[in-house]
Amino acid sequence: MELGMAAEELKAVVNRLRRAQGQIAGVIKMIEEGRDCEEVVTQLAAASRALDKAGFAVIATGLQRCLTDPEMASDEDRDQMRARLEKLFLSLA
Repeated sequence: MELGMAAEELKAVVNRLRRAQGQIAGVIKMIEEGRDCEEVVTQLAAASRALDKAGFAVIATGLQRCLTDPEMASDEDRDQMRARLEKLFLSLA
């Protein structure tokens, strides 16, 4: 299944991933500096949420595409795509 995202959707996902990348870099620095455990965990949780949101955005786009793509007209194709998207969704849960 190809990504096939519109430019604006792709930009939003990339922005989320860049934000998570910055948060992870910050967490690494905090650990290296011996910062408070609670602060580290709080920032790590924020990075995790950012990654999850990016993943869910990709899956939602795939689901929308599956439902609106005329090439996915047959029930068998839709069922296969649904199963693949469900598996992806559950991998983030």
